[in-house]
Amino acid sequence: MAMRIVASRPDPAILTLPWDTPLEEWPDDVVVPLPRGLSRHVVRIVRLGASVYAVKETQDDIAFREYRMLRDLQRIGMPAVVPQGVVTGREDADGEELPAALITRHLQFSLPYRSLFSRGMDAEHVPILIDAIVVLLVRLHLAGFYWGDVSLSNVLFRRNAGEFSAYLVDAETGELHDSVSDRLREYDITVGCENIFAELMDLSASGAVQRPIDGFEIIDHLRERYEALWRELTDLEEFRADEMWRIERRVERLNDLGFDVDELDIVTDLDGDTIRIQPKVVDLGHHTREIQALTGMTVEDNQARRLLNDLASFTAHYDLGREDKHLVASKWMHQIFEPIMAMIPPDATGKLEPAEIFHEILEHRWYLSEQAGHEVDIKETARDYIDRFLTAKPDEAITGQE
Repeated sequence: MAMRIVASRPDPAILTLPWDTPLEEWPDDVVVPLPRGLSRHVVRIVRLGASVYAVKETQDDIAFREYRMLRDLQRIGMPAVVPQGVVTGREDADGEELPAALITRHLQFSLPYRSLFSRGMDAEHVPILIDAIVVLLVRLHLAGFYWGDVSLSNVLFRRNAGEFSAYLVDAETGELHDSVSDRLREYDITVGCENIFAELMDLSASGAVQRPIDGFEIIDHLRERYEALWRELTDLEEFRADEMWRIERRVERLNDLGFDVDELDIVTDLDGDTIRIQPKVVDLGHHTREIQALTGMTVEDNQARRLLNDLASFTAHYDLGREDKHLVASKWMHQIFEPIMAMIPPDATGKLEPAEIFHEILEHRWYLSEQAGHEVDIKETARDYIDRFLTAKPDEAITGQE
């Protein structure tokens, strides 16, 4: 049987991997010792030149289906790992058939949930992870994606200004529809509650957390936060014709949550006395798009909000409110952000993303200022934070370079 590789952006180095060897036996010079989540399949992280990939063994039809589903999710801008290719027709040295392999690109600065708890997280932080799962699930449902296997194990988490963003890593059971029915949404929530409850109980039993996790409280939290966010993003709102300001307020509320309204359905009754509004198309990334337009940086939405707040403080401090926003942002980058990033020693650049480091420096400045009784200089704060905290953190990034 001839080996076949189907790839979206072919990387010739993929051919050099030991495809005639079962994945669990791949040698250390290929496999990267990076934390992996629990999986029903054998998964390995590999380095190929300057690129890092995740490789998962599975059946041929499942590999192709998931590959195409992940490409569809990428096309519509959903937070999921990026598919690289599928390898089929594998055989070992004796001519025995080996499983197909799905290849995805490694998501930089991401960690499975168990690794987060091994790096200092505890029971009190679980609701933050659940909030990230809720945002992911609502976004997927709004886009017409039915997941079918919601769980902590099927997600990677990236830090997001003291919170987290969740990315789907397993689309094996997913389906893409024009819209997700209430019945399918409820099924996803129910499966998610069952899986997450079991995962959290297993986490507690393993001794990975110092304090017990109340699983029932957590799944109640999941349901409540999901329903609240879903209602805010989709509910029909009715008001009188003399309350037109409520349209702007609805949009502002969604912007505060980090969502942009791409389409709003506005209907009046025959007499024009009553108006109904309902968001039709919403997309997370309001602050991300704003900071990208101003600075060119691509960051998570909460990180973008924090950067925008500091940019606003910079604008007010130097009385730059009448200047062009892009020019002010350029000054802020040149005078504040870039000099602070230049202070980070080379061996600490893989600890956290730059935007997350800046967020933590701002948090540290608040702490130092409280102690000192006056606002501490941001660069003085940065030096103290880097020396005392950042250099002691474990790396959360991996590159193709040693």
